[in-house]
Amino acid sequence: MSDDKAADASVALQAVLTAMAGPDAMPRPGQVDAVAALLSGAQRVLVVQATGWGKSAVYWAATLARRDAGAGPTIVVSPLLALMRDQVAAAEGIGIQAATVNSSNKTEWDAVFERLDRDEIDVLLVSPERLSHPQFQERAMPVLKSSGLLVIDEAHCISDWGFDFRPDYQRIARLLLELESGTPVLATTATATSRVVDDLAEQLGSSTTVIRGPLARKSLQLAVVPHLNYGQRIAWVDEFLRTAEGSGIIYGLTVAVVEQLAAFLRERGHDVEPYTGQTPPDVREEIEARLRANSLKAVIATSALGMGYDKPDLAFCIHVGSPDSPVSYYQQVGRAGRALDSAVGVLLPAGESDQEVWDWFATATLPDPEMAERLLELLRQEPMKTAELVEALARSKGKVEVLLKQLRVDGVVDLSGGRWAATGRPWRFDADKYDRIVDMRRREAGIMSSYALGQRCLMQLLTESLDDPASAPCGRCSVCTGELPHPGRAPDPEIVEMVYQSLRRRPVRITPRKLWPSGSGRKGKIAGIGIGRAITGIDGGVYPELVEETFGPDASLSPELREAFAELLARWRREDMPIVTAVVPVPSAGHPVRVRELAELAAAQLGLPVVEVFAQPAAVEEPVQGSGRLRQVTQRLQLQRSSGPAGTVLLVDDFARSKWTLTQAACLLQEIGADEVVPAVAVGGA
Repeated sequence: MSDDKAADASVALQAVLTAMAGPDAMPRPGQVDAVAALLSGAQRVLVVQATGWGKSAVYWAATLARRDAGAGPTIVVSPLLALMRDQVAAAEGIGIQAATVNSSNKTEWDAVFERLDRDEIDVLLVSPERLSHPQFQERAMPVLKSSGLLVIDEAHCISDWGFDFRPDYQRIARLLLELESGTPVLATTATATSRVVDDLAEQLGSSTTVIRGPLARKSLQLAVVPHLNYGQRIAWVDEFLRTAEGSGIIYGLTVAVVEQLAAFLRERGHDVEPYTGQTPPDVREEIEARLRANSLKAVIATSALGMGYDKPDLAFCIHVGSPDSPVSYYQQVGRAGRALDSAVGVLLPAGESDQEVWDWFATATLPDPEMAERLLELLRQEPMKTAELVEALARSKGKVEVLLKQLRVDGVVDLSGGRWAATGRPWRFDADKYDRIVDMRRREAGIMSSYALGQRCLMQLLTESLDDPASAPCGRCSVCTGELPHPGRAPDPEIVEMVYQSLRRRPVRITPRKLWPSGSGRKGKIAGIGIGRAITGIDGGVYPELVEETFGPDASLSPELREAFAELLARWRREDMPIVTAVVPVPSAGHPVRVRELAELAAAQLGLPVVEVFAQPAAVEEPVQGSGRLRQVTQRLQLQRSSGPAGTVLLVDDFARSKWTLTQAACLLQEIGADEVVPAVAVGGA
């Protein structure tokens, strides 16, 4: 590397740092080297540095220098909309013209491309999905090929997310082959293990320069508070927020946990907002802005708010339940303390409940070889739309879409004109590859289990798991110091009781299915089903023992389940239960005693008869998904009478997962006389 390039890099970087943080801002170790490498011809650079190191400053400085030299715009591939919005705003704040093309701003695309044609944009941010879309490529490929710099932000996604969660990330490697020969490439990440570094370097090219620094964050004080039950974890957060300075993020593993936690904390007077994958985009933006402006104490979030969100002065990051890998945990907890001398990251593990979530995620997104072969057989015959494939395969739209993306990455299917077609390339299910992935995910879950026990330095365990050669005891975490943030090892029992009272006043609402799925043989809206109630969700919440009972062997109701179901019905009657004329049990091959007793309990409490409408199914079936599940339910549910109760009928079952059993049963009841049907179940999802 020439002295001239190093000098140019230093000047460009200092200009960016001064614009960002003032004249006293100084480059961090490795930043000048990274910029200089990008100014030295067609370099491939992989930067692995701690969260908050300043990776964006590196590619902004390289952009300014290369644009001054007449190069084309920088293309940044970014995984999250929040990150794109932050980057556009931050870049424009230092005089860089930035824009984004993503799913949330389709009305602006034409204007963005016109600005690109006029060479008025310095940095264009795109998602991997948009980058791989044929229509986008057709319009943008001239710009992509002539870009002055390609940046792959959060590049660990190529390896860790690539095959399942964000399959389009893996297609970036193919784009590299289409770039003009002099185009430098920068890949950045804070969470690359040696395995991932090797994988990334192989995809970027054999001459890749790796710039790696220590991952430990001196400003971040980590802590673990083990052995708390669900109610205690929520109470702990409540007490913590009463004394905590600044604002932060509180993570939950599921939407249900986030909503319950947010509801209780707001009940207790805390200024918090829930943030999940179900939150509308405009509401997300508003919440992000309020947190950034410190007008919220905390955002209660799933992983939907994690990688990419940048608020340098976040004072704390609390996890109610453990993420499934040290990569995920480091990304999320690393949001805190970037521009503070001290910040807190606390894990409140959920033990066996965490393990159940991890086990599901370990295999949930793996390709189904039988489904893949059926899909390829169909596409070898003729091109088909996604909706047509959903109908033909009788699987959920989400499952089909993920599989199509996976097969597209393997080059065996492609999309043209809105239809999928087989490319003719042979495909086989790589069982060894996916076995390795599952083994890797379970090893990483094992690391989080060790972390949750708090038996050795937390920062050291975390950075060791990310193969940081500088990993060492931090001297700051709860293991090193023996100290925990307020309220310590256990919250106030009175607040714990408030949690239980609050959550038990908030039964799970069973919202009806709205539309018949493709492949079901029926179309349009589903009518005549009201919003029902369940004691708790499938994740258990404050009733884990009831979930275990409900999914266990058939038996008479325990006193606890009987009391909880009676309380549910009594509360519902006091609030907004419609006037019900009869109670109908859902036929159950697996739990006939339990369902019958639930129905009898409801009938006795409401002063109504139990009306047997359905024939008893012959055997327990292994449930399938999507429209296939509905067909299975349709075959199993059979009426044993030609007329039934009129008015509003209460439909009782022990659990509802897909809600297709409740939906089909309700439709049959309407066929024989019911005006409306409302479900009541012990355990159910929203």
